[in-house]
Amino acid sequence: MGRHLVGAEREGGARRTRGRVVAYAACGAVLLAGCASMPDSGDLRGVESTPRQDNRVRVFAMPPHEDASSSEIVSGFLEALTSDDPDYEIARKYLTEEASERWRPLLSTTVLADGPGVDPDRVGGREETDSLSYTLSGTKVATVDAQQSYSPAGGDYRETMHLTRDTKTKQWRIDVPPRGVVMGKSDFQRNYMSVDKYYFATNTTLGTSPHTAAVADPVYVRRNVDPMTEMVRSLLKGPTSWLNPVVRSSFPTGTALKKDGDSLTPDDQNRLTVPLNDKAAGVGLAKCNEMAAQLLFTLQNLTPTVDEVELTAGGRQLCTLREDQAEAVVTRGSVERADYLYFLDAKHRLVRLAAATNDTHPDPVPGPLGEGEKQLGSVAVSRDEDMAAGVGLDGKEMYVGALASGGPVGEPELTSEGRTPEERLSTPSWDAQGDLWVADRDPDNPRLLLLEEGVDDPLVVKTPPSLEGRIESVRVAADGVRIALVVKKGDKSSLLIGRIQRGEDGKDVEPTAVSVHELRSATPELEEVTAMSWAGDSRLVVAGREKGGVQTMRYVQVDGSTPEGPVPAALSGVREITASEDVRLPLVGYSEDGIVRLPSGMQWQKVVTDGTAPVYPG
Repeated sequence: MGRHLVGAEREGGARRTRGRVVAYAACGAVLLAGCASMPDSGDLRGVESTPRQDNRVRVFAMPPHEDASSSEIVSGFLEALTSDDPDYEIARKYLTEEASERWRPLLSTTVLADGPGVDPDRVGGREETDSLSYTLSGTKVATVDAQQSYSPAGGDYRETMHLTRDTKTKQWRIDVPPRGVVMGKSDFQRNYMSVDKYYFATNTTLGTSPHTAAVADPVYVRRNVDPMTEMVRSLLKGPTSWLNPVVRSSFPTGTALKKDGDSLTPDDQNRLTVPLNDKAAGVGLAKCNEMAAQLLFTLQNLTPTVDEVELTAGGRQLCTLREDQAEAVVTRGSVERADYLYFLDAKHRLVRLAAATNDTHPDPVPGPLGEGEKQLGSVAVSRDEDMAAGVGLDGKEMYVGALASGGPVGEPELTSEGRTPEERLSTPSWDAQGDLWVADRDPDNPRLLLLEEGVDDPLVVKTPPSLEGRIESVRVAADGVRIALVVKKGDKSSLLIGRIQRGEDGKDVEPTAVSVHELRSATPELEEVTAMSWAGDSRLVVAGREKGGVQTMRYVQVDGSTPEGPVPAALSGVREITASEDVRLPLVGYSEDGIVRLPSGMQWQKVVTDGTAPVYPG
């Protein structure tokens, strides 16, 4: 009883626990470690969460053995929940037939700090009845819902699990299992991985071609349970509830994989054929290309082994699409490379460096903001790199100008009445439509403002009533439908991600009405956020501090989870940070050493000593 672990291990290997068999695959041979025995009675102290494993580790559940004790049934069931059993068939063997029919493991996954603690609701160690209860307990870290959407969670977890002994077979089985699936954090990290599926932004009109923006919608899928097929199914089901109001899918309603199809696997030419049901049979070529682009972006986020997708339905080929063709169908932030890195020099003028080089000699930008007529404290450059916005050194006024020679700075587009620079205008941010966002931090009149095309009268953006505190900084995602806000309340600050909606569905309102909805924390573990920037389609880089800790830098997902992969190299005294959604460009920071950059896989390198406020376009 228990489970098998198969694969490479790290950090000293897995520790054996009761009911668990560890198997190592090495040099083509499989060596089985012995199976530790379980006590037939006595206290059950909980199922330990497996230490963080190499992702190649495979875990196979073991069914209950004959005459297993109630404690073995409980442990075996909890172990089976953390296995690579595709349909939880082994876990169901620990349940009564009626409980198995009712149990819905895909409705939710509860992630605990450690494996669930197990306490029998009885005194002593004997099993003298045919009915027993156990209480599962722990500290919640997160939940994954039926849409596979991750949400940070906190507080205590307590669930009662009831067992009964069959009057004929005398075998213990669970007749009241916990809701969904429950496991420790390290088991969750080994079992699940985050993958972005892609939809298209609505209510946005991009100023450049192609006109459609791809929006990443991160979900968690089981790493070793046919993730490619599962991701296609998830994509076809539609976006998660949080993102749904601002995106669309090109797949016709009801589109699904063809029934009785095999698992999806690319061929030796890296082409994946996706057989769809008849709901998709009548789509035209343009619509099919959009569908294929959604699939291609989603699957490339999962694996690099898909270069082309072919869609079929109704017994015929609908379309094929290669990676290079997809970029002509839809724009995606992670592949829109910036031409320049921008920052302010010692004279507080806007200057720039070629983004993809090691150059350390900046040039003033063309136009009034590069001529030094106004000393600037912060800047933002439009995504097409034709316009720039600069906030004065005192934070009071914001100027907007073209990055082209000729013409004066002109009058400020916006003025704050705040008393100090910290209580005035934030660093601005341009969205994908060429509109400009900025926070006025005046305590007497705090506002989030939008200037259409950077020059129209400022529009006050409606924020949720639940927003407590003052917006300190603003960054809009390349897709134009998500916004990152650093919000300060008292001596604490947090990074919140909101959904941008233009107008209100079904209501007769001004077409220019803009609002931010459903703010959620992307940094639940941080007490203070110093700086942040988008660093991918669903990832941000953050400098901040945990309670009682020192400043650190890390990547975070928009859903509040921690992405896999290395963290940025340590950098002391971070004041500002900028990244591009295009992960090929280096991270750039402003610290006590001046402006520094971090090429992939390397250490921080000094760019200039006397520069401030580095930004990529956006």
